[in-house]
Amino acid sequence: PCGLRHRCSRPQPPLPAGRGEEGAPASLPRGPAAGPGSGGSRGTPRPGHGGAGRGSATGRELWLSQQDEFPRARKGMERKPPRLERTKGSEILFGIGPCSLALSRARRDLFRLFLKQSGSRRPVMSEFVLQAAARGVPVLQVRRRELDELCRGQVHQGVCLEATPLRFRSLEGAETPGLGGEAGGKRRVIWLVLERIQDPMNLGALLRSAYFLGVDRVVTSHRNSCPLTPTVSKASAGVMEVFDVYSTDDLQSFLKAKTAEGWEVVGTVSKPEDAEDVPVISCLEFQWDKPLIIVIGSEGEGLSLETQLLCQRMLVIPPGRALHPGIDSLNVSVATGILLHSVCSQKGRHGD
Repeated sequence: PCGLRHRCSRPQPPLPAGRGEEGAPASLPRGPAAGPGSGGSRGTPRPGHGGAGRGSATGRELWLSQQDEFPRARKGMERKPPRLERTKGSEILFGIGPCSLALSRARRDLFRLFLKQSGSRRPVMSEFVLQAAARGVPVLQVRRRELDELCRGQVHQGVCLEATPLRFRSLEGAETPGLGGEAGGKRRVIWLVLERIQDPMNLGALLRSAYFLGVDRVVTSHRNSCPLTPTVSKASAGVMEVFDVYSTDDLQSFLKAKTAEGWEVVGTVSKPEDAEDVPVISCLEFQWDKPLIIVIGSEGEGLSLETQLLCQRMLVIPPGRALHPGIDSLNVSVATGILLHSVCSQKGRHGD
C-alpha cells in the first residue's frame, strides 16, 4: 500500500450499476447509514437529510404516510360529507313517526327516502323499505352525518324523507251546507281555534293533544302563525300527516259567523283578572250542550282583546297551590291539553 495520505493512484474497480459516487445505494440519503442506534430503519428517508427526501414534497409526503400522519390529515379534510342536492320546492321530514305516516298517506308528493347505514338491519328500517317500494320512492343508504345535515341537526332517528310541504286547508273552502247538520245533530262537536301560535314545538304538541282527545277540527289564524313545517310534524309525533289543519284570514269574522249559527265560543286566560268584560269559569265547572269552539291565544300575549270580546265565557285552570310571583301560568300546549281533557271528557259521559 502507498504510505502517502493522498488518494492512491492505482486503478479502482468500476462502481456497480445503481450506486452513487460513494458506493451507497442512490435511493438512500447521504450521511450516516441507518443502523442500530441511528433512530431509523435501513432505507427509510428522514426529512432534512439528503437523497430523495431532501427538500422534496414527494419525499416528505412519503415520510408522513409512513409515520401514519398523512392519512389522518386526509381524513380530516374529508370529514364534511358531500352536500345532497334537494329537489326544488321540497322539504325534509325527519323522525320515524312523521316519515312513516307520510309514506302511508297520499297527502304529499314523495321524492326520496334516506336511511342511516347500519350493520344490523332494524325491523323498523325494513318496514320503511317496504313502504317506500309500495309508493315507488327511491331509498338511499347514507351516513349519519349526511342525515344530520339534511335535517340541520334535528333528532331524525335514522330516517329522513324528501317530500313536498303540507299546507293549511282553507276554512272558507271547507264550509259546506252539511256542516250545519253536523252542528245541529245530537253528536257534540268541538273545534280548537289557535290565534297566533308561533312556536313550531307548541303547535305540534297542540295538534297531538287535539287529535288524541277527540277535537273534531283545528283552525289557526293565517297571519302571525307558525306554518306546517317538518318540526311541527315531528313535535306532533306525525299527527300533522293524518289530521287536517285549517286556517282563516279573518278570525274575528269567522267567530262571529259561528256564534250566529248557534255555536258557543269560549276563550282561555291564565288568571281571572286577565279577562276583559267576559265571565270567567273554571274548566272543572264548565258544562256545554251545543257545538263548541275553544280559542287559545299566543304564547306571550294570550288572546287579543278583539277576540276576547267575541267569547261568551272564558275558561281558567285553577292552580293546585299558592303560586310564587312570576310563576303564574302554564305552557300553552300543556294548558290546552288540560282544558281539552276537561271539556272533551264530557263527550264520553254523554255517550257522544
